[in-house]
Amino acid sequence: MSVLLNQTSKIIIQGMGSAGSREAEISIEYGTKIVAGVTPGKGGTEKSGIPICNTVKEAIDQFEGNTSLIFVPAPFCKDAIIEAILSGIKLIICITEGVPVLDMMTVKQVLENYPDTVLIGPNCPGILSPGEKARAGIMPVDVYMPGNIGVISRSGTLVYETVDQLTRLGIGQSTSVGVGGDPIIGTSQKEALKLFEADQETAGIVLIGEIGGNTEQEAAEFIKLMSKPVISFIAGTTAPPGRRMGHAGAIISGASGTAEAKQDALKSAGAHVVASPSDIGITVQNVLKELGLI
Repeated sequence: MSVLLNQTSKIIIQGMGSAGSREAEISIEYGTKIVAGVTPGKGGTEKSGIPICNTVKEAIDQFEGNTSLIFVPAPFCKDAIIEAILSGIKLIICITEGVPVLDMMTVKQVLENYPDTVLIGPNCPGILSPGEKARAGIMPVDVYMPGNIGVISRSGTLVYETVDQLTRLGIGQSTSVGVGGDPIIGTSQKEALKLFEADQETAGIVLIGEIGGNTEQEAAEFIKLMSKPVISFIAGTTAPPGRRMGHAGAIISGASGTAEAKQDALKSAGAHVVASPSDIGITVQNVLKELGLI
């Protein structure tokens, strides 16, 4: 069973606008079970061949949905996430960018009462498990191949680049998880590492971080306890201190937020730190060869 997403996942799409319906069509063609869409006031209709419900609860009751993929516009995203939580959805993936920080603080408070619910994102590319043909997000499917390397990233673009490098080298992936680049997200890099460490189908993990915050340092503390190799890259090494770069969370607010500090913490924890994104794939290959995993 792959991490978080597999063939038992029955996905409900909250927000069946142009983006939601387009990605639903791609996922269905890939082999993923998209069972319903949710658009208030449009219940009983269809879009892209997908039945539309008024609420998440209706989608669960009528189509047995157990996973929510959210494309709802940022001002309404808080309510959409909380609706999914309260309706009993156990895996929620929020693609939406620009969700207000205050709204995410409220979401995190609600999540504290639902410890079995996993939220990925917001501001993330989603999850893809190639061996399961399970896709919940916006990732291009053609760069993936089934295998045993897990990929965790704050950056969407670097997920695609990393997976493409691995695939070109014949190294497949178990699951890739884009945790999101915002200051407040549902699942941290450390929590994602715990999932991959426990996954029997994953032999090694690529961890892609960014400047800003201290989540990579928190991940490094867990890496010290891991039995599986971690290959890491930190984006933003040339970013000037104090300047916002890329993601909303990628701003250096102190020494701990610099690329150097993150790299040092990861190296000290035993991770294989890569200086250039173009070297991620070959480094994974070398590490796997050294450990006799390929």
